[in-house]
Amino acid sequence: MCCLSQPAEAILAPVPGTAASAPLERSKASRAPATANQPPPKMAPLFWLSTCLLATLAVQQDACGASRSRPATRRVKRAWVIPPISLPENHRRLPHLLVQIKSDKQQPGVVVYSIKGPGVDEDPKDIFSIDNRSGKVYLNTVLDREKHDRFRLKAFALDLGGVPLEDPTDLEIVVLDQNDNRPVFQRDVFTGHVVEGAEPGTFVLKAEATDADDPETDNAALRYSILGPEGAELFAINELSGEIQVARDGLDREVTGSYNLTLQVADMAGEGLTTTATAAIYVEDVNDNPPEFMSEEFRLEAPENRQGLEVGRVTVQDKDQPGSPNWLAKFTILEGDPRGAFSIHPDPLTNEGVISLVKALDYEEQNRYELLVSVQNQSPLHPSAPEAAQALATVQLQVMDANEPPFFLDNPCRGRVNEGAAGGTEITLLRARDPDTQQAQQLRYLQASELASWLQVDPESGRVEVHQKVPSRSTFLGGWYTTQILAVDNGIPPRTATGTLSVEVLEVNDHAPSLFPTTGSLCREGGALVLSATDQDLAPHAGPFHFRFGLSSAHNWTLSHPNETHVLLQPPTDVAEGLHVLLLLVRDSGIPPRAREQLLNVSVCACSQWGTCGAQAAATLGARAGLSLGALLAILCSAVLLLLLVLLVAGLEHSRRQALRKGLLGAWQDDLRDNIVNYDEQGGGEEDQDAYDLSQLRDPDLFRPPTPRGKPLRRRDAPHSYALPQHLQRCPSDIEDFINEGLEAADSDPSVPPYDTALIYDYEGACSASGSLSSILSSLGDEDQDYDYLHEWGPRFQRLAELYGQ
Repeated sequence: MCCLSQPAEAILAPVPGTAASAPLERSKASRAPATANQPPPKMAPLFWLSTCLLATLAVQQDACGASRSRPATRRVKRAWVIPPISLPENHRRLPHLLVQIKSDKQQPGVVVYSIKGPGVDEDPKDIFSIDNRSGKVYLNTVLDREKHDRFRLKAFALDLGGVPLEDPTDLEIVVLDQNDNRPVFQRDVFTGHVVEGAEPGTFVLKAEATDADDPETDNAALRYSILGPEGAELFAINELSGEIQVARDGLDREVTGSYNLTLQVADMAGEGLTTTATAAIYVEDVNDNPPEFMSEEFRLEAPENRQGLEVGRVTVQDKDQPGSPNWLAKFTILEGDPRGAFSIHPDPLTNEGVISLVKALDYEEQNRYELLVSVQNQSPLHPSAPEAAQALATVQLQVMDANEPPFFLDNPCRGRVNEGAAGGTEITLLRARDPDTQQAQQLRYLQASELASWLQVDPESGRVEVHQKVPSRSTFLGGWYTTQILAVDNGIPPRTATGTLSVEVLEVNDHAPSLFPTTGSLCREGGALVLSATDQDLAPHAGPFHFRFGLSSAHNWTLSHPNETHVLLQPPTDVAEGLHVLLLLVRDSGIPPRAREQLLNVSVCACSQWGTCGAQAAATLGARAGLSLGALLAILCSAVLLLLLVLLVAGLEHSRRQALRKGLLGAWQDDLRDNIVNYDEQGGGEEDQDAYDLSQLRDPDLFRPPTPRGKPLRRRDAPHSYALPQHLQRCPSDIEDFINEGLEAADSDPSVPPYDTALIYDYEGACSASGSLSSILSSLGDEDQDYDYLHEWGPRFQRLAELYGQ
């Protein structure tokens, strides 16, 4: 490839508007600084022209030299080097023509151009493309320098048959940076620590930021600064490195404990895009303030005969950081405690001096103390702290007189008793003494917890004795019974001493041993039975056991003792098969020893080849020792029959009662149902209003008394022979007499249903405002009476309204 008209195989044709054809146009855009291998913008045409001329001269000189050296002239092929094509990122006018390549190997129209490489057929693909006829190379997408800063492509020139016409040409595209990324702090909050009083220049922390733009350009040239707030003047930041240092004196934690600085970083050397972050600077405390007492004198009180008790506190103040070693105080008792009865230590939460009793105080010996106490920090003071005198305070401590508690002379108090001892047996004697000598006090002995039922303590003398029979030793843990005993004086308030009572229950040989097992089987030829014994007593009143035959037992059996706890029983050689009953005497090793005679049932059988008894011996032993299977089945069947008989009797009784109940109800079911419906209110009351309208008696002013015709009204619940009074009186006394008479009639007449006559009339004691009811009987003489109001009284008076109304 070549430029201009030099004889070569290919020509690079610069395209207007691209980096290769118009460097002057790129300089007008000012989107990126010129590189080292690019000429100045205004000298670009001369540069390209001189470059082409120099190349032409070089080709001619080579040709001339060749003609001088060789008789036959030969043209030397020169390759054309295409300079890199520069293109700014974020170029958005797409597609954008970058360059045009041409080849003069063939006539135009018969050359096929192509490009390959990253950005074309390699990732990232489809960024560049070429017109295979004209050789124009285009940009198809927006470039991002932070992802890809350059592309290296290969350009090819082929004939129509796909045969290369030229060697591949390198085509490099450089992406120029733009300031399209803000600087970013590595953290939102930077934390630093600095001691108070630090000198200027002391390093505090370093703030770091990054910029994704090209670090070789001003787009990534970062500058740091502190924006504020108040107090930021005490610190300074290196604008290039981001290091924060102390700027001047004045850091005092007691004034300001922390600073929150607002940091800013900007690219373009401080003139471009900006980002902010926070620097949290904590001022660390130094011990520059000594503690001081809040008062010069403290007054406290201490009880008598107590130790390990806090009696009071002395307060101090320290301006250093609470909770730190610079704040914690250390107290010392300088004077007033020659016996070492007091101690003082700091409270880590409040920094107060806690005065405690190390030894018990005696009011009779000394009742007043004056302590001189000093305070200082646990850590030494910082050299910058001002010198101050030692902090001192006086503690006036008064001892309070108290009733001193008694104490046991022997604690624990021990005693012994045999198991099974009878009531009244003395075990031990409790002894206590009261240290108060100024006044005589009496002591009483009480139990601190529930005492065992077999034990009792005399409250006056302290004598411990058996109340009931002592249980066996095996019921106690290790044979000891332990309880708490109190000794209480009669002071005000009474004081108590607690002691321990330990009673050892001694083992007594009160049980004879028992043979185990009492039955067994053995083989006739060479068989033996291992026997042992059990004893409810413990050692040494138990084993080893001694075995021997009773006087009535056969002496042809032998006993051998393989060890102290077992014995081996062997039959004689001529023993007969079957059950043998032997009388054995077992004796323990107690003092005195106890013995017991027991019967031993031994079944002798002919053994099989494996050394076991046959079925005959087992059956014989089972027939003598227990029930047979048939007997068990008979007992079980009898129980089942008895249960069925009981169930049958219960069923018949239930059926008989059901039939009887059904017959009784069927005989007078109608009467019963009628009674339930009519008399379910148990004595009437306000709910019993089926036969009477009580609204007239409750509101008599709303109704005028009617004047019925015909026979006088009678009670529905009264006999037909009982007539009501003719008239109702207006006076309360007459009404009360009328109600009492009706109540007496209802109570004395057995044929009247159990309605309460007094409640039916709903009389509440007030004078009736309804007037006399005599008009009911006098209506026959009043022919002009108006009965139209009966229509308003409801359905119960509808019939009367039809008879007497208009």
